[in-house]
Order: sequence, then C-alpha cells, then structure tokens
Amino acid sequence: MEEKKDFVEVEEVQSIKVSDNAEIIKEQEEKAEEIEKELSEDEKTYKEFVDSLPEKWYVLHTFSGYENVAKENLETVVEKFNLQDRIFDIIIPMEDVVEEKNGKKKLVQRKAMPCYILVKMKYADDLWHNVTRTRGITGFVGPKGRPLALTEEEVRKLRLENIKVEIDLENGDKIEIINGPLNGMVGTVNQVNSETGIVSVVVEMFGRETTVDVEISQVRKINS
Repeated sequence: MEEKKDFVEVEEVQSIKVSDNAEIIKEQEEKAEEIEKELSEDEKTYKEFVDSLPEKWYVLHTFSGYENVAKENLETVVEKFNLQDRIFDIIIPMEDVVEEKNGKKKLVQRKAMPCYILVKMKYADDLWHNVTRTRGITGFVGPKGRPLALTEEEVRKLRLENIKVEIDLENGDKIEIINGPLNGMVGTVNQVNSETGIVSVVVEMFGRETTVDVEISQVRKINS
C-alpha cells in the first residue's frame, strides 16, 4: 500500500514538473515575441531616423600619403557595419595640371587636395566613431573637428554633383580661361553642360587642337 502511495506521489511530481516546464516554455515564447516586436519597432524607428537625415558631402583629413588607404579602409567599414544606407560615396579629389619635362609639356593628373578625402553621407553622431577610428583618417574638417557639410557652391566647384547653373555661353563662342593650370589660353566653346557647370573648350595645346573641360567660373566670354 505504501509503495502505491509513493508511486502516485511520483506521478504527481512529474505532472507538476511537466506543467511547470510548459509554463516556462510559454513564458519564453511570449518574451521572444515581445523582443521581436521591440526589434521590429527599433528597426522602423531607425529607418525613419535615417530617412530624415539629409545627404551631404563632408571633408575628412588623412595622414600624409594615406588618401588611398583611408578610402579603402572606410569602404571596408561601410561593408562590415552595413552602412550602405548612410555612406554613399568616397572620393579622392584629382585635378589636371600641365607639367613640363625636358622641354615638353604634358597634361597629368594629381591629387587636388593632398591629405583629404570627400565623403557623401547621411551623418549623425552615431557614425562618429565608425568614421574617425578608420585607419588613415585623423578626423573631420570643421570647427573643433566637428563635421561641417560642404555648401552647394563648394560641391559644384569640386564637381561632386550635378547642380544646375545658369550659363551665358553657346557653342562657338570665343572665351579666355582666367583661372587654373590653363590660365591665359584662348579657345572656342565646344559644348556647354548647364547641369554640371562645365564647359568643353577647344584650345591649341602642344601644337594641336585639344578639347579640355573647365568650370564656368574659370572662363570669360570674349566679345566679338
């Protein structure tokens, strides 16, 4: 009789344990659903936050000669932390210059802003460490090292984006280049791009006619 009683008690204990386990599992599932819902809400909030940020260009300072390294490392950071919706473009500014060697002139490319790279991004403070801790980058260019976005005029002058400008030039107009490496050259307008503010000009260079691209601010129209 005693053995039967013990057996019943064991069955009751096992039943209680199964019931407790089922209750625990149910609680865990409910918590998981709540966490998933919270994460979904966080993702939605983050997306709304990102969507509200403006896309701007910023200047980053690099160690001397580390422009390419900084660019490549920042691209790696973008991939690693899935920042494609925050950082869109990384550029090393280049320019065309006329060099003379052994009595011969040639047009070559060189870094227009040594020790700097330009980055288009939706910046907020949460990006600070991702960017400034990237190898090769020393920090943002701005007051006290804080990010300062480029103005539309600066973006246009650096040819970073297509910003429409009014241009009073037509194909065939005679112009003089008044700024840059081709300063003083006279040429003929070949093409005008009002979207970029760039004018293609045919000039005589190295004994033959050559087409070069210059900014509208670098030329003046010669009255015929």
